[in-house]
Amino acid sequence: MRPIHKLLALPALIISCGAGAASADTPVLVELFASHNCQVCPKAYDTLREIESERGEDVLILTWAVDYWDYLGEPDPLALPDAAARQTAYAERFGLRAPYTPQSVYNGEKECPATRKSTVEANIENQQAINTPYEVEITAMSGGRFALSGAVPSPAQVQLVEYARDEARGGKMVNPVIEAQSLGLWSGGSVTYAYSCESDCALIVQAPDFGHVYAAKALNEDAG
Repeated sequence: MRPIHKLLALPALIISCGAGAASADTPVLVELFASHNCQVCPKAYDTLREIESERGEDVLILTWAVDYWDYLGEPDPLALPDAAARQTAYAERFGLRAPYTPQSVYNGEKECPATRKSTVEANIENQQAINTPYEVEITAMSGGRFALSGAVPSPAQVQLVEYARDEARGGKMVNPVIEAQSLGLWSGGSVTYAYSCESDCALIVQAPDFGHVYAAKALNEDAG
């Protein structure tokens, strides 16, 4: 779905675009932009939930709920200002006239509607096949800490994302984001951060201005 007031001005949907960039040995970050007032979004939820079940740790799927469909029904209780800002930035990078749902973005580098499983899988495999000259390692530690090490070609934005896995909080959405916070810029090397999450947490290390994702990982998997 697309905002009605911009519908006529939009070109055909872009299935994929741009050159990808991924960090070795980290999951492909799949970001879904959706709303509970979006009529076709449940198909995307089913598609991504199936992919998450099949691919396991090869992917990290996060759903960002947006609010621009709230006028169609009840306001989406999971909608975040950060979600709209993030999707708008992606729309500008990909040359779209406006954001739409259900849009999926892969490592910040490719985008497509998230309803067709074969297209989603093709974009994931595209990112997995890319060789990069840098590596970023995220290591979850005990005591609410994680270590970040490696090298990046430019200062990276480090973002902590809290998400809900249980359907009681997110309905059919796959890992809906409930809070996001910036931990600042990282220029490479080794550094340890402290963090606190009431639910599940993930880290996104990304080029400035919502560029390519150097690394992304669920922090809870390795914590001891």
